Amino acid sequence: MELRQITPEFAVAPQITPEDVAELARMGYRTLINNRPDEEIEAQLDSHTMAEAAAAAGMVYVHLPYYPGAMTPDLVAAFEATMSQIEGPVLAYCRSGTRSSHLWAMSEAGARPIDEIVSLAAKAGYDHSGLVPLLAQHAANR
Repeated sequence: MELRQITPEFAVAPQITPEDVAELARMGYRTLINNRPDEEIEAQLDSHTMAEAAAAAGMVYVHLPYYPGAMTPDLVAAFEATMSQIEGPVLAYCRSGTRSSHLWAMSEAGARPIDEIVSLAAKAGYDHSGLVPLLAQHAANR
């Protein structure tokens, strides 16, 4: 399991397994957000299996599938709504963690300066410089 801490309350990771979920709960994570569409993975890692693992570990589980290249306004709004309603710390995951980090960045646009969002993502290993126009647009529309 490769966790990439973006803020003290939010981390992302590449694909995790059901066995990892109990460890995440022991580490203090309260919420698990799965941004991976079920069509991308084998059945033993699908959203139903991961939801069961999260429930068994006492974690909140949210499945917000983010299809490659399809960061829609509805998906961003759903992620923002989720983040406003759940307890942290939060771990979000997808294939590499990139899509989850993009959603985090969009949810922070308008709440944090864009250069800070890009810097926090970079420290976690993600280059968000290409998102700057979208972040600015989203911040302006909030």
